[in-house]
Amino acid sequence: MSFSNETDAATAGAEYPLLDRVRIPADLQRLTESELPKLADELRGFLVNTVSRTGGHLAAGLGVVELTIALHRVFDTPHDRFVWDVGHQAYPHKILTGRRDRMHTLRQKGGLSGFPRRAESIYDAFGAGHSSTSISAALGMAAAAKQKGEKRQVVAIIGDGAMGGGMAFEAMNHAGALDLDLLVILNDNDMSISNPVGAFSNYLARLLSGKLYTRVRRGGMNTFGQIPGVGELMGRAEEHMKGMVMPSTLFEELGFNYIGPIDGHDMPTLVRTLRNMKDMQGPRLLHVVTQKGRGYEPAEGDPCVYHGVTPFNPDTGKMEKKKGGATYTQVFGDWLCDAAEKDDRLVAITPAMCEGSGMVRFAKEFPHRFFDVGIAEQHALTFAAGMACEGLKPVVAIYSTFLQRGFDQLAHDISLQNLDVTLAVDRAGLVGQDGATHAGSFDLSYVRILPNMVIMAPADENESRRMLQTAYEYEGPALVRYPRGVGPGALVEDAPSTLPLGKGQWLRRGRRVALLAFGSRLAAALEVGEELDLSVANMRFVKPLDEALVLQLADGHDLLVTIEENAVQGGAGSAVNECLARAHRVVPILNLGLPDRYIGHGSPAEQMRECGLDADGIRRAVTDVIGDTGKAAKTA
Repeated sequence: MSFSNETDAATAGAEYPLLDRVRIPADLQRLTESELPKLADELRGFLVNTVSRTGGHLAAGLGVVELTIALHRVFDTPHDRFVWDVGHQAYPHKILTGRRDRMHTLRQKGGLSGFPRRAESIYDAFGAGHSSTSISAALGMAAAAKQKGEKRQVVAIIGDGAMGGGMAFEAMNHAGALDLDLLVILNDNDMSISNPVGAFSNYLARLLSGKLYTRVRRGGMNTFGQIPGVGELMGRAEEHMKGMVMPSTLFEELGFNYIGPIDGHDMPTLVRTLRNMKDMQGPRLLHVVTQKGRGYEPAEGDPCVYHGVTPFNPDTGKMEKKKGGATYTQVFGDWLCDAAEKDDRLVAITPAMCEGSGMVRFAKEFPHRFFDVGIAEQHALTFAAGMACEGLKPVVAIYSTFLQRGFDQLAHDISLQNLDVTLAVDRAGLVGQDGATHAGSFDLSYVRILPNMVIMAPADENESRRMLQTAYEYEGPALVRYPRGVGPGALVEDAPSTLPLGKGQWLRRGRRVALLAFGSRLAAALEVGEELDLSVANMRFVKPLDEALVLQLADGHDLLVTIEENAVQGGAGSAVNECLARAHRVVPILNLGLPDRYIGHGSPAEQMRECGLDADGIRRAVTDVIGDTGKAAKTA
């Protein structure tokens, strides 16, 4: 298959004749069954061309092209509800639901989201970005339909990785008890059960989902189920019959009628099986096996690399190189390996983010000290707590947005017991094109309220490494939060490998106004400080706060300005406000941070500008309060 990088998304009709006829899902009904495989080829080609320009999630979407077409062919959306787990799989769904002409805006400011979003389309029944939520949401929709007396189908499409999240099994356990009409599609793209997939397995799935088998099963149970011993015997016989050809009876035990596995790229089998299952009642699960990256050779060869991509050449698969030096993530990965060399008590834990958190090298060099617990953030934290109880020194690498999912475990299992756990919190603050679902906007606010916690925010990559070492050597729970991507380089002088606990730096002495920067916005603060002749402090610690420095700055300035890449409510600025109130200091203070709304996707620079956290925004905020006198004083 060849893909042209010159094709424009809005004028691709000549290259995609079938796809050009499908503007909304209802248009699929005008195609013949024999045209659907060709449509899948065109959709796959269009997807590669689009994502090659915008970047985004590629391999997962390529794997569900046939499944997406079959679902929209069989079901009546938006009346029927599709709930896509995480959303990595949803690009083909977007293309088939009226958004094809806007796919070139994917993940750009004002453009399409990289995830399902209710405000974007009536076909997006539920917004997603975090995993393992689809079954819960779909079950809620099914329960609501029953309450309202509405007849509709509800389908949750969940990947095998997300199925490992505990929330998915909580929802399935509840679904079995409610006996609502719910269809769960388990998209197994790990190919771990590829052997059963074939003609016989597909035939068996169609047989077990067909009306004859369903009628016989229900009729037999109704007739003989009340006879002592006979109903149990029939149930065992059916279980053993299925067990001979099915990979597991786990889902049956949870109350689901399990069908599969079937080949997720066999369009006729998908359509026929889905039609059969549409007519069935109660909770049912269809297990499909797909190939991640299907139809695009580079993604087939390395689906992990092509899971999330930067813009690339669609003919060769070669991606654009990221500019700049080592990222904060790489700094963490290097520190982790160096620290492990010196201390054999160090163990590293991640909830399914080995690559994203920079732990690939550690996993290779220290395989017996590396624990990927899967998509299970709550378990990751309590697992770390258990290790700390036994004298090990666990380091948990986790994205800020995912740490939210383990707040209770952080509070109850780690903080309350004052356990020696180091948290390396990546993607703190805004994250660019991934948007609000993945932004780390709240960690300072929700972690700062917990007793015993130490919280640090580095201003540059060098300081990040020193803070990680400081957190590791601290005998208690400590957190270092750092942003996505490359930092500003070294802003502060080099120093010993650790930092004095709870001490900031007064970096620049100026007039009238003091800028108190917490973490990533120090470079912008220094730029404004130089221009307007303002004092600038690198606060470093959010908890314990350097209260002595705060009071010193308050006594010598007319205005304090706190700057952080976190929600203003409850964040670092709030800590400064509380400090001043306790000391009965009355001084004007301006808190700059993320506003009280979710920030949409866009480039990092666009997001900072929108929030007023770039140098221009900080300058405007200061001069709005003090006027231009600061700048005039310096130039005089």
